[in-house]
Formats: sequence, structure tokens, C-alpha cells
Amino acid sequence: MHSFNRTTMVTLFVLVGFSRLGELQLLLFVIFLFLYLTILLANATIMALIRCSRTLHTPMYGFLFILSFSESCYTFVIIPQLLAHLLSATKSVSFVACATQLFFFLGFACTNCFLIAVMGYDRYVAICHPLRYTLIMNNRLGVGLVSLSGVTGFFIALVATNLIYDMPFCGPNRVNHYFCDMAPVIKLACTDTHVKELALFSLSILVIMVPFLLILISYGFIFNTILKIPSAEGKRKAFATCASHLTVVFVHYGCASIIYLRPRSRSASDKDQLVAVTYTMVTPLLNPLVYSLRNQEVKIALKRVLGMPVATKVI
Repeated sequence: MHSFNRTTMVTLFVLVGFSRLGELQLLLFVIFLFLYLTILLANATIMALIRCSRTLHTPMYGFLFILSFSESCYTFVIIPQLLAHLLSATKSVSFVACATQLFFFLGFACTNCFLIAVMGYDRYVAICHPLRYTLIMNNRLGVGLVSLSGVTGFFIALVATNLIYDMPFCGPNRVNHYFCDMAPVIKLACTDTHVKELALFSLSILVIMVPFLLILISYGFIFNTILKIPSAEGKRKAFATCASHLTVVFVHYGCASIIYLRPRSRSASDKDQLVAVTYTMVTPLLNPLVYSLRNQEVKIALKRVLGMPVATKVI
């Protein structure tokens, strides 16, 4: 992010955000603050539960731990600033701060996309190769996949941030969004942006569609294996282990596709902000809730940590 164009005239950006809503911003502050605290509490609970419960010391929950941590960092990049701007008359951010926010936002967002794909591969190995699961999904491979997700995610974020902020910004400086996202910032560049937008679109396809297609391929093999299970109870349990992950997959990639995989538009981004609320607040909250409310192992581990009685089946 060090190669910013020396001809840049804009030194700060004004985030328009929800300023047009007037006094309703106070209500939004209360709602978003509640959502943010819930996100932090839910993800912290999942991480603490995985850390404290020996039954959850498996690769699947190790990936979930990292995803929860990444989601917490992801929201920290966006929501505190949004909350401050909802209560403040001045909604400006410096040029460097705007670039920094976009870099970390894209870094954690890309990392999350790759981590969710890694979790899909983990489900594939667990269901399609159960006898070799511990041999294939060992600690070395797990650490390698997580590291690769993070390094690749932040490298792509660095490339994208440089592509955007290396352009000249001569004014206006009003960003029609509540944070420094790619499309609203690019609209302010005082140069032809077609080539760089095409490059950014290609990166978006790489980050969103490639992991999503890999997940679909994994689940193609998974469903084929599940259908071969003779007992209905066995099929139900196998499907149950995939339901939580699939829910997160479709919400996460669905929201990302709506914003980043569409034709270029110069229109106002009011609808974009509503979708952005989903992937910056709802999705990070959905992840821990889905894995806690729909996952029997997590429920049992939580009851044990809280000292609550756990029902056991009598054989």
C-alpha cells in the first residue's frame, strides 16, 4: 500500500453512510451496537468453548475457531468506525486511513472465503474417507491450509488496495457508503478506471467463485457418498454434519456475489449499503449461531462447560 500516486489531491474522504436518515441514526446506533456486541460475545463463546472442550479438539472445530477469530477482526475493521460516525457530525477519514481500512477489510474477507472452502474440504474427507480422516487431516495440513488462506487473502487484498489507491483522486471526496469499499471509492477516481475495474473483477472471481466451485465439487462427492449409506439414521446424521456449513456457505458467498460479481454501475449505492450490512454484521453473527444452535456436539460441550446435565442414550 506504499505506492500511492504522488499526484493525489484528496487528503480525506467523507463517508456519507446513513447521514441522510437524520435522527434515525441514533436508532441505527443502538441496533448496530447490539449486533456488534452480540457478534463479539457469540464468537468469543465459540472460541472459548472450542479451546476448553476436549471433545471439540478436532480439525473441523480448529477451522471454526480460526474463522470465528477472523470474523471478529473483520467486524472490528468496520463497525466501530460506523458507530462513531452515527453519533458524530464529522464523518471524514484520511486518505491513508481509508486505504488501510479497505486493505484489512479485504484481507479478512478473502481469508474467510478461503477458510470456508477449507472447511468444505474437511467435511469431504470426514464423510468420504472416514477411516483415513485423522491421517489426512493432520495438524501439519491444518496449519498449512489456514496459513495459505491467510497469506493468499492478504496478498490479494494488498494487490487490490494498490490498484485502487494508486489512482489520482482530485475530488469530489464523498464516498456513498459507510466504509471504504472498493466500488464507491473507485467512482471518485479522476481517471479512466475500466482496466483496473476489470482486474478487480477478476480478483473477485478468484476469491468468490473458485472457492465456491471447490465447495460444490466437494459436496457433490459428499452427497454421492451419503446416498450410499444404507440406514436412514446414518444418512440423517451425515446430512446434519453438513447443514451448518452449507448455511454459512450460501449466505456468505451469496452476499459477496451480489456486490462484487455484477456489471459495473455508477448509480447510487443505497441498496449496496443494505447488502453490506448483511455481510458485515449478519454473516459474522450467523456463523457462531448456526454452529451452536444446529450442532449437537457444540450443544453438549456447552452444557458440560456450564455444568448442566447431558442426556446420554441407553443402549
